[in-house]
Amino acid sequence: MNFNLDVLKIDPVQELNKLSEFIVGQVNTFRKKGVIVGLSGGIDSACIAAVAVHALGNEKVVGLILPESESNPISSEYAIKHAQALGIEHRQIDITSTVDSIVKYKWRDEFLQKMIPEYKPGYKYNIILPTDLLDRASLSFYRLQVQLPDGELKSKRLTHEELLIITSFANIKIRARMLHLYAEAERRSLLVAGTTNRTEFILGDFCKYGDGGTDIEPFTHLYKNQIYQLSDHLEVIQEIIDRQPSPDTFSLPVSDQEFFFRIAFDKLDYLLYGWEHEVPTSEAAKVLDLSEDAVGRAYRDFASKYRATAHLRDVPNTLK
Repeated sequence: MNFNLDVLKIDPVQELNKLSEFIVGQVNTFRKKGVIVGLSGGIDSACIAAVAVHALGNEKVVGLILPESESNPISSEYAIKHAQALGIEHRQIDITSTVDSIVKYKWRDEFLQKMIPEYKPGYKYNIILPTDLLDRASLSFYRLQVQLPDGELKSKRLTHEELLIITSFANIKIRARMLHLYAEAERRSLLVAGTTNRTEFILGDFCKYGDGGTDIEPFTHLYKNQIYQLSDHLEVIQEIIDRQPSPDTFSLPVSDQEFFFRIAFDKLDYLLYGWEHEVPTSEAAKVLDLSEDAVGRAYRDFASKYRATAHLRDVPNTLK
């Protein structure tokens, strides 16, 4: 195949018509009154809300903004501004009490303090991966980071078991949002529209029965790069387009590159496309101005992530 920098370009008008037809068809098939979207203040949820408005009209689209005590306040600010620009019904629900009712923040704080003794409740924290996969071979170990009041960062490399505990708490936040979305959706006969793009879907950057537990997923064929193209066409507010993608599940800000992908977005989707379409490393390297070793590391990382997250993309196994 001819791999070049135009392989991800889409016709936004044609794509929007295809997406709109899909959403209308799903709403009609399931005899619902419209769709509901969890507005995170990020590009994917903003884009799906705008697509839904184009498909159904703003009176049939509802936005829920679902922060908790550790969310970045700017997320809600951008989500509200975007909902107002679309003219859709929206409201904000603080889900802190929902999260705390499942696993106490206090328990999480006690665990973090065991990891880093300087940690105290209210201190900001996140987990990160090395982000230089294209520059050098490095092991994919997560580190816990805690920010002290004076700005100093304390960090600790996490064992696999420690990582599982920390991410399980973060995932509770994501699943709590879905509880609120479905409570509203079922009460009002709405479909829950998912926001997972192809980049996230293939590599497993979503939470099963959280942001992956939806009625429809219109974006799983569109790479993140293409979501931006569509968002530009739909005139998503500039603050969201310019914002660095982030999971927003930790009190200390962390980008999607630091948290999961390890590769900057200006190269990530091209490399993922190349891996999916079996583009030789030599060809991808030439087009993207990278070394063959760098492309090989990216391809191996994609294969590893794809295998490790296969269960997220599958329905539950049943006894035959």
